[in-house]
Amino acid sequence: METPSEQEFVSRASNLVPLLKANAAWTEENRKLHPESLEALTDAGFFRMRIPKRYGGHEVGLRTLSETVTELARGDGSTAWTASVWTISTWIACLFPDEVQDEIFSTPDVRVCGILSPTATATPTAGGYIVNGKWTFNSGAQQSHWNTNSAILLDPDADGPEPIMTAIPLKDLEIIDDWHTSGLRGTGSVSTVAQDVFVPAERVLKMGPVLHQKYSSVKNADSPIFQAPLLPTACATVSAIAVGLAKAAKENFFERLPGRKITYTDYTNQSEAPLTHLQVAEATIKVDESSFHALRAADLVDAKTASGEEWTLEERARVRLDLGATCQRAKEAVDILATASGGSSAYSSVPMQRIERDIRVVNLHAVMHPNTNLELYGRIACGLGPNTHYL
Repeated sequence: METPSEQEFVSRASNLVPLLKANAAWTEENRKLHPESLEALTDAGFFRMRIPKRYGGHEVGLRTLSETVTELARGDGSTAWTASVWTISTWIACLFPDEVQDEIFSTPDVRVCGILSPTATATPTAGGYIVNGKWTFNSGAQQSHWNTNSAILLDPDADGPEPIMTAIPLKDLEIIDDWHTSGLRGTGSVSTVAQDVFVPAERVLKMGPVLHQKYSSVKNADSPIFQAPLLPTACATVSAIAVGLAKAAKENFFERLPGRKITYTDYTNQSEAPLTHLQVAEATIKVDESSFHALRAADLVDAKTASGEEWTLEERARVRLDLGATCQRAKEAVDILATASGGSSAYSSVPMQRIERDIRVVNLHAVMHPNTNLELYGRIACGLGPNTHYL
């Protein structure tokens, strides 16, 4: 199958923006992607972007993926978030042994969701492991086929507990519909529960080797995108959501600007007020800055995987820094534009209020939180060790 050009993927996503905007309110209300949006993403080949070519995938780089996700987020933040999680978890599935990939990718346009936080346990048994536990914030689980989730391996024969990654069909898990939030409601980030679920040994990866880029797939060994480190790959992917939301806020502001006045002032046309000029200019700078940091991270991952060079600790931390800066600048841009949008923007029919809520929740995510990411980079820059394994 011929892989579309980079611009073709971005153009396809851009063409979906009107549909995603039209379905955004339904997506939020129903706390899952609209069926039309899901079908459109499938038809556009989005779910094949990070699948190996031998399964009909395209193996696109992160720059392409980042620009594509940014376009999706211009249409709807929840759709872009869920789609991003699917691409990350699909990529993680490609790290498993080849026979596991054969099973997962036997489903056309398979959707894989997942959680990196090890909030379950696994105990050894004949031929595999028994998994028990609960994973929260499981975006897109109700519309997924597989779950790649972390757990803590409790092996009495080992030196101590260690984190692992499991691949489990959604049909083997219980779904708890507990996603009632102020933002990103359409992601359907519900909880999944494993109750004495048997996971074959081949569908388990030890996280220690994974975090050091030692993967189990033989057939993907020569493909650069499947040799990239996990955290930089995930961080560079999700940063694009924040950029798209900032761009969406700017577009929505200008759509509503003609004919608007500033109530209780002499400005009968908001566009003539110097304050508006300053707000628009400052927001534009912040939107551009958010895009710079997101693309710098994506370009670094692409360049390192193409060259095969070892990653330095500073480079890994810089991707986290770029993620934090992307989210921070995007939120600042949205805050400015939302402040300038007036009281009428509080109506649920105005996209600005949803964009504002979505970007706030994006910034609260543990791996995207600006303060956490900036502190991490600062520690390393000052000669201290990282306070996390997630680099």
